[in-house]
Formats: sequence, C-alpha cells, structure tokens
Amino acid sequence: MIIYINNHTFHYEAENLTRLFFPNTKLEVFKDIPETLVPPYVYTALTKNDNNVKIFVDVNIDEYHEGSEKTFSADNDNLELEMALMLFEHFTKLTDVTPPWGVLTGVRPIKLFRKLAKEHSFDYAVDYFINKFKVSKEKTDLTIETEKNERAILELSKDNSYSLYISIPFCPSRCSYCSFVSASVERTKHLVEPYVELLCNELKATAEYAKMLNLRLESVYMGGGTPTTLSAEQMRKVLTTVNEHFDLSNCREFTVEAGRPDTITEDKLKAISECGVDRISINPQTLNDEVLKNIGRRHTAEQVISTFDLAHKYNFNHINMDLIVGLPGDTFESFKSTLDKITELSPESITVHTLSMKRASTLTMNGKTLDKQEAETTAQMLSYANKKLHENKYYPYYLYRQSRMVGNMENTGWSKVGKEGIYNVFIMDETHTILACGAGAVSKLKDSKTDCLERIFNYKYPYEYINSFEEILKRKERIESFYADHS
Repeated sequence: MIIYINNHTFHYEAENLTRLFFPNTKLEVFKDIPETLVPPYVYTALTKNDNNVKIFVDVNIDEYHEGSEKTFSADNDNLELEMALMLFEHFTKLTDVTPPWGVLTGVRPIKLFRKLAKEHSFDYAVDYFINKFKVSKEKTDLTIETEKNERAILELSKDNSYSLYISIPFCPSRCSYCSFVSASVERTKHLVEPYVELLCNELKATAEYAKMLNLRLESVYMGGGTPTTLSAEQMRKVLTTVNEHFDLSNCREFTVEAGRPDTITEDKLKAISECGVDRISINPQTLNDEVLKNIGRRHTAEQVISTFDLAHKYNFNHINMDLIVGLPGDTFESFKSTLDKITELSPESITVHTLSMKRASTLTMNGKTLDKQEAETTAQMLSYANKKLHENKYYPYYLYRQSRMVGNMENTGWSKVGKEGIYNVFIMDETHTILACGAGAVSKLKDSKTDCLERIFNYKYPYEYINSFEEILKRKERIESFYADHS
C-alpha cells in the first residue's frame, strides 16, 4: 500500500497510523505524486494561505473509497494530530475496528498525560485523551492510575541521581517472539568468559566517572538476554565488581532479571543474594506447557513454581514475574488459568506484556501475522488482568507501548503497595541518567535542568564488544564532558 504525502512533513504519523490498522501490509511512503493514483493508497495533502490551512485525505482501499477536507486556522499547532484524526475516522469505518489507544502510537502515554496535566490541568489532560486522542475510557482510567503511582517514584530522583544498567546478552535459546540482541549460549559459550572479564573492566571505568561527578546511584538493573545464563561464579564476579566500585549507600533497588526458570539454580540464587541483590524476576510468560513449547521455551510450568519456591529460601525483598498476553496458541481460558495461579503465588509484582510482533523475531520471519480475532482475545485477557490484579491488591505503576503489539495494546507493571520496580519507572520516564555497561547497552545522559538527553551506544553483539572494547571505553569519556557542558 502506498501513502502519498503532499506538501507536508507528517509522514511519520501518517505511516504509523496506517500501520496501526493494517499491520500486515507492506507500506511505502511517496512524496512525488503521480498524475493517476492506483489503489490501494492513502493520500494526504495540505494547502495553506495567510489565514488558514486545508487538510485533505483520500482513502482508497479494497471497496472503500472516501475523502474528506477540513479547514483550520493558520496558527493551529496541532495540524499533524488533525490529519491523524481525519485518517482515524476513515480507517475505523473501513475496518470496523476502534483501537483502545485511539490515535496514540507513541511509547510513553503516561509521560504525555503528565505533560498535559502539568501544562494545563488534570481535567484538561483527561478530556484531551478521551476527546482528542480518542483513547477509550478504560485505557484513560488506567493512564490516570498509573501516572499517579509513577509520580511518587519520580519524586525520589535528585538532580544528581542516576541508575546503572548491566547487559548480559546471552540466552539458553532464542524465544520465537524475541528480537532483542542476545546470543544463544550454546553457540557462543566461548565468548562468555572474556565477555565477563571486559564487562567488569567497563563497570570499573564507569564507576570512576560516577565517583568523579559525585553522582547518586538510585537503582541497579542487570538484564539481558538472560543474566542467569552466567555461572554462579561469573555472576558473583560481576556483582562483586559492582559492590566494590560503586557507592551503593543511596541505592534503593538492586535487580537481577533472573528470567527463565531453566537457568536458575540454587548456587546462582545464593550468589545473587549474598551480593546484595534485593529484587529478582522469574518470568514464566505463561503456565501453559503447550504454549511454552510453541514459543521455544525449554522449561515447564512446574519448573516455574519450583523455582519460585526455591527463590523464597533466599529472602529476596521482591520477586517479579512476567506474563505475555497474545502468545501463539494461548486462549482466554488458558491465560485466565495462568494469571489465577500466579496471583496465588503472590509475587510482589507482576508485569503483563502484550505480544509485540517484532520484524526480527522468529514468529514474524516465519510468517506469523497480526489477526483481528487475536486482538479481541488479547483485549479480553487484559481486561481480566486489570480486574483480577486489582482484586488481589496489585496496582499499575508503569506502562509503555511498542510497535506492532497485538491489538495495539500495552505493557503494564503491577505491584503491591511499596513494591514497585523503580528502575522500570526511571528508564521509561527518562527521569535521570542511565549509565549502561555491556553489549547492546545504551547510556542515556540526562541534564535535569534543561531535560537535554544524549545517548552513548555500545556495540551490539558480544563478539563486537570483545573485539572493539577500547572504542567502548573511549566513548564512555563523553560522560565527563557531557556533565561539564551542562554544569
């Protein structure tokens, strides 16, 4: 399908909104307009004079062919949104689908709501979400509750605060829905030991910058990949490096994303606990063994339960569990059974993700597409999760969205009161600097006074990281100069 862009710069919004309704269709954006338009196409145009601006859209897809034109004041600074709303009206008529997040296609709806409320008022933000962005009441209510809970966490951050991210880009095998930069440990086992050695060196160098700049460490997060693909000895080496070189006196949370139950052993849990980690994740995704097999997981539901029980022996303050709605082969009844069992376990927090059909994932490359019926089932699953988690005294504390999510839904972190995962909020809100170490890690340097944000990218893959380590250390020098530039 071709999207024609005539005399405006709103190609990003036009493409994203079209993809929202036609997720399995290849889209091309053309700015050169031919004399004859051949369907299927979406045509958008803007004309203006001194007093007003006219927006015209024409949608010609399958048996549907309608156009519309609206005139706006020349000083209207929301023309991109106005065009999106015009397309949205046509697309909902054409597909008989009304996405619950309306025209919103961005990652951070909570941050957007907070901005509107701060610049105008709470009531203005609510009205804008419902009547301008066309967000459903259910999702607007979720936004309101999440923003309130998020705000209390954001207030913990100081001007000189930062968080530390540690990347372990290895997994026992690749899940079919995954597009993260991670390597199967079966194929890259020879890289793990040199990787750990260099990672510890990068951590030491990063700690020196934090110390030099008098930065205050609020949270530490070791993610991946699957960090527990490391041996207990390797895990202890990395975590000991953090303990010995970073000032943890103000650290509110130290997380290891233990992840897949088939990689978690008692000696690893012992090492993690003895190194001061107070929060871990055990991520079943589902407790349906057939669905686990479908997505390439090498563990069973029974292993999830036994691993959870084992972790309780080590007195972690906080165990998080991740679930995914919309997995291939999962049904509403199956998801309901999973969530009911997980809430019986009563972990401190539960993150409910919606399946995102990333282009680089095995599912997508094998021809899996987004389906209207699956979207309806996913919506039913999320509504049940909202009800069930509230009943069990879990509350939403952070939320974000991704492209190509089934049903255009969301990922939401739910926690018991006082058990929120604060790193999740800091990273998603871009609250303060994140110093990141390891392959695929991206440091985000944030100036709290100007909100200026600058990124430092590490090489993505373990072999690149190992072969070009000196370049990574050189890039890290920007930490010092960034703070000097913004002092």
